[in-house]
Amino acid sequence: MTTPPKKPLPLEHDSTRDGTRDAVEPALRSDVSHLGGLLGQVLRESGGDDLLRDVERLRELVIDAYESARDASIDDAERLVATFTPERAEQVARAFTCYFHLANLAEEHHRVRVLREREAAAGFVPDSIPDAVGKLTEELGRDEAMRRLGEMRFHPVLTAHPTEARRRAVATGIRRIGDLLTERDGAMAGTLTGADVDRRLLEEIDGLWRTSPLRTTRPTPLDEVRTAMGVFDQTLFEVVPRVYRLLDDWLLGDEAGVRDAVAPAFFRLGNWIAADRDGNPYVTAAVTEEAAGIASEHILLGLERVALRVGRSLTLGDADTPPSAELRELAAAQDALAPHLTARIGTRA
Repeated sequence: MTTPPKKPLPLEHDSTRDGTRDAVEPALRSDVSHLGGLLGQVLRESGGDDLLRDVERLRELVIDAYESARDASIDDAERLVATFTPERAEQVARAFTCYFHLANLAEEHHRVRVLREREAAAGFVPDSIPDAVGKLTEELGRDEAMRRLGEMRFHPVLTAHPTEARRRAVATGIRRIGDLLTERDGAMAGTLTGADVDRRLLEEIDGLWRTSPLRTTRPTPLDEVRTAMGVFDQTLFEVVPRVYRLLDDWLLGDEAGVRDAVAPAFFRLGNWIAADRDGNPYVTAAVTEEAAGIASEHILLGLERVALRVGRSLTLGDADTPPSAELRELAAAQDALAPHLTARIGTRA
């Protein structure tokens, strides 16, 4: 794999075309331009200058038709597409698919960046649950605000979109690119770290381009469960505890983390995938049971990762930090339950 480009490539945004493009925030425009430039390099390396030229020419014609409402540009675009072989048409379509994946990802990344900047400026998370409870406390008093907080319920339900054809491999690759964008924000431009992030971005975009974007077989209900749980691992499992922690920080102040948590358990997650009873002949009792097993495995593996992370920090010595009676009782109960696991604690610490 070659190093990232040093000069602009055609797929980068030209922010001077009109006022609409200028209205895009510079940080977002920079991200889209950078990702587009890396994609342009991938297209050139994979399909040669001709592929990149066809993609860029079609993009320019469509943009011109949109911005100037010129029918001639649409006609020119149709004539250009008509010259494509089936193989070239597939390549161009895949290139645009990759580009829009990257542009949408950059927009999502920028939205998170803006929210974090607002949080840093305000000293709290605007439009969050703690913010809402604080405003409710000012209006109705703390007792009434806490009563209403105790009655709050948030019950999202996972479901499989019938038109979702994107493969897990593609979705996972996009998430990795998103993580690298976050890492790139923290790396100073022009440093060795920044260059390393760009190389990894180029590798991920190259992999995204070379990965077939669509499933070739119809997904089974259990395939859909695995896809949903992959999203759960990367999002809900990480985010929901943070929401509770933010709320506890607001409710307990300096005592947060010292006292027991007081935030009510308002979050309830439901799942419709492989569990519906609306006539789907592929969803049977056995399938639903297996789906529950898949979900349980993901949750247990997630808890195992957290427990291991906590366990690695428990390196305190008895002499300086004697364990409490409650901790000794817990250790004795664990020893009685699984002595072979207890015996490994000392050797792994």
